[in-house]
Amino acid sequence: MMSETVVTMDGSSNNTSNNPRQVPTVKTEPGQPNPLAGIRLNIPYFRTIPGIIKLVQLGLGIICMSCASPARVNATHWFLFVAVTAFIASLLWCFVYVLSIREALKIPINWILTELLNTTTFAVLYMIAFIAQLSVWSAITGHSAIASNIIGGVFGIFNTIAYAAGAYFLYIEWKSSNTQ
Repeated sequence: MMSETVVTMDGSSNNTSNNPRQVPTVKTEPGQPNPLAGIRLNIPYFRTIPGIIKLVQLGLGIICMSCASPARVNATHWFLFVAVTAFIASLLWCFVYVLSIREALKIPINWILTELLNTTTFAVLYMIAFIAQLSVWSAITGHSAIASNIIGGVFGIFNTIAYAAGAYFLYIEWKSSNTQ
């Protein structure tokens, strides 16, 4: 089990357990306004399994988008729509974690359940999209973009697996947070 040291403004430090969803805090003297009080960088989150999965989802999404664009048939339009919206949503979740926005907003949102529903939805949509992409492009002959679109569909399979794995780990975390 790793631990990290939190250093306060007065120079003292203490050790805390390494929970990547909680960011180390920096204490300030009372009365001093801190405009960035809620926003803190949380880079250690991306060293955890859920953080790595998010980065994999982003990487595979870039490959899917680059292989399938420009869209030449209707199935590819759908595939690119799913790939782009999933990429944007995953990028937003990365910003939520890297900037500790969950902790800064202090609104009563069940963040884990929200992310679980989002990730599960994109796993299902990616599954439908890669099936459509591969079924249409496997029937086309004589087109110059067959290989790249089929490769995009295959990477869609990999991204479906990545989103399903992300949903699984979020489900585990959500269940463990509900039992406490």
